[in-house]
Amino acid sequence: MISYATRIAIVFTAMAPMMPALAEGDVAAGQAKAAVCGACHGLDGNSANPVWPSLAGQHASYIVNSIESFKNGTRSDVLMTAQANILSPEDTVNVAAYYAAQTPTQRTADPALADLGERIYRGGDKKDEVSACIACHGPSGRGNAPAGYPSLTGQHAIYTAKQLADYKSGARSSDGDTQIMRNIAAELSQQQIDAVAAYIQGLR
Repeated sequence: MISYATRIAIVFTAMAPMMPALAEGDVAAGQAKAAVCGACHGLDGNSANPVWPSLAGQHASYIVNSIESFKNGTRSDVLMTAQANILSPEDTVNVAAYYAAQTPTQRTADPALADLGERIYRGGDKKDEVSACIACHGPSGRGNAPAGYPSLTGQHAIYTAKQLADYKSGARSSDGDTQIMRNIAAELSQQQIDAVAAYIQGLR
């Protein structure tokens, strides 16, 4: 059986040539274009509704890839798919630059779930063959922009749990041919999903 560390190395190697250079966006133009996005994601990218993700401080490259995933159908949401389809490539890069430049709100973790969540995030669960999140998303949840791994710091637990559930069910397939998130989520129980999502909400 291939170890988790080996699998991560393979993914990095495979994804490296696939990461296109991202044009530098215009933050001011992005702010203007993002006005409509603020209804869900907050004017500064910090959403008030935990069903919708906060985008403040997210890697610009990841935001661009996320918008493209709604356009190509590897992610599906009635509201987001419609909004993504009206953004030009230039608009997409500018909106991504604006949100990447914003400061994320610091949130707290549910103490009833945080201990289990921390254990999974930092060390995985060998018994259930659950991989540690820290390998890709880092000790503070800042992710890895060149590798395409998003920042998770302070993300709403409800939103994160939904994404993990979607990866687990296959409803979300934006992890591409590597299927790394689908493979990891498939091994998570609902309790583990809720716990790690709660812990991520408190990361800073």
